[in-house]
Amino acid sequence: MSKDYIGYEALMDSALRGVVREALRRVERQALVGSHHFYLTFKTNFPGVEIPQFLHEQYPDEMTIVLQHQFWDLKVEENQFKVTLTFRKLPAELVIPFAALTAFVDPGVQFGLQFKVADAEPSPATAGNAPLPSPPAPGAAAAEKPAEKPAAPGEVVSLDAFRKK
Repeated sequence: MSKDYIGYEALMDSALRGVVREALRRVERQALVGSHHFYLTFKTNFPGVEIPQFLHEQYPDEMTIVLQHQFWDLKVEENQFKVTLTFRKLPAELVIPFAALTAFVDPGVQFGLQFKVADAEPSPATAGNAPLPSPPAPGAAAAEKPAEKPAAPGEVVSLDAFRKK
């Protein structure tokens, strides 16, 4: 396989983290509407993460926060966001770089992204939508069946075989 000098994984990672940034910006401007709410999972030991010490002790590697009913002062910046949440009945401001995120889920609309993050520094990550559509039902036309063998690295695969008709 040839070396990727363009860095497609890093480009994809940046673009998908941009989806999270834009979703949070919309919430910053207009609050959560409809059934939207967010689960954000992040590495607590990632450079730039600022959380209270007791949360570091309770979650030494990874933590999930929920933005739904009770959160305040959401501020979205280019590389990080800040939000105030309540822990142990006390308000605490959290600062979370987008590069620290390992997952973003909006269960209200069944949308999710997963990211791979190095423990100590940002790295290119693979990410994708979740959940994926179910494969076609048994007895579906042969053209709609997924390929029997896994795709080779770098091979482009059509998702049409997995879409419901």
